[in-house]
Amino acid sequence: MADNRDVFKFDVLLFTTTLALMVIGIFFIYSSGVNSAGISVSNEWIKQIIWVVTSIVLIVFFTLYDYAKFKLVSFYLYLVMVILLLFTLLFGRYVNGARSWIGIGPFGMQPAEFSKIAVILYLGAFLDDNYKAIHTLKKFIQAILIIAIPMLLTLVQPDFGSAIVNVPIFLVMMYLAGARMKHLIYLIITGSLIIYFTALPAWSEYIVREEVLFVKVLTEFGTLQYVLLAIVIIILLSLAGLRFFKASYYYWIIYLSSSLFLSLVGAIGGRMVLKSYQIMRLIIFIDPQVDPKGAGWNMIQSITAVGAGGFWGRGFLQGTQSHLRYLPQQSSDFIFSIFSEEAGFVGALVVFALYILLLVRSLIIIDRSNDRFGVAVGGGIVGMIFFHVIINTGMAIGIMPITGIPLFFLSYGGSSLWTASIGIGILLSIYQRRYRN
Repeated sequence: MADNRDVFKFDVLLFTTTLALMVIGIFFIYSSGVNSAGISVSNEWIKQIIWVVTSIVLIVFFTLYDYAKFKLVSFYLYLVMVILLLFTLLFGRYVNGARSWIGIGPFGMQPAEFSKIAVILYLGAFLDDNYKAIHTLKKFIQAILIIAIPMLLTLVQPDFGSAIVNVPIFLVMMYLAGARMKHLIYLIITGSLIIYFTALPAWSEYIVREEVLFVKVLTEFGTLQYVLLAIVIIILLSLAGLRFFKASYYYWIIYLSSSLFLSLVGAIGGRMVLKSYQIMRLIIFIDPQVDPKGAGWNMIQSITAVGAGGFWGRGFLQGTQSHLRYLPQQSSDFIFSIFSEEAGFVGALVVFALYILLLVRSLIIIDRSNDRFGVAVGGGIVGMIFFHVIINTGMAIGIMPITGIPLFFLSYGGSSLWTASIGIGILLSIYQRRYRN
């Protein structure tokens, strides 16, 4: 019989931490809309208040709703989101170079944000139903297909940032479900190499500034086809060796060679799908001075804003980078830069402490849950929030490439705030029902 102790108790700490971050976001979204004359020229902060109020309603609703019921409809939610992503790809609005929004008039939504929750729920149901076989390669590949469909549809918008979030979600959920480490490491290696090979031509052109032989061999189709053929031959010979001689090193040759093959093929697709400015973001991450007044402008100005804050900050509404409009998307992508300039190192520590508290509390909720579906879903939500925080704050201080990922709870925008709030509501629902077997 299920233990219903504390079923009506509410995790006040997780809720208040989330609310504190949203309130901080409102204040600095307001600051980002003030010009050099001290006049507010944007009503984004008013819209954000509306988003926050509706987000609180969402948190309460999803807290009271039994998260386990989502398992029964997770496939249909996933299917709806895939259809919405297809619709967005065909008929969506172009915003910042990507066809990623749908809506009527001034009202819009970003389906790629909500698809993260749908992926988490459906993948969680899959992992729960197949928990005894999740260590097998067959189930691992099936799980990859679940995230691959929405990920590819988002990537071709093209929205690289929203697409790549699916990877940490997948890795955390699969790890908690008991997937083999060699499968997870294979995915990490292959994904990293795809990004590396995709950026190689631009690296050669803008960083080295001369033709590099191995770059030409690995990226030009005339030579690349022979490289791929050679890798296929190596794999086939290794398969034969493994079949007849049973030596383990043949397995690892196949492991590494197939990863290299998929990486090179994936890089071809990456260069076809990604726009030149998106690839340039990876180059600017290496050296912003390659194009200081173009692609490197955002990162340079962001680092300048963070550094200008010093230890204590310039003070609320006293920032220069935002008020002089040096940072584009300063209320969304670069809200942490605005915050750091005005609140300084101390303020940044406070925000990081709040995020750490939120994530640690979420991990405790997962650890105390007795339900496999709850553990998997909770892990996906934690992976999603953690990735958003690390990438956004990292790109603000120049240690991560610019990807356009918002900072959950602080950045302006309804879609991202609603997505994160739904995630928090589900975590609170898991907490309330943590004693269920």
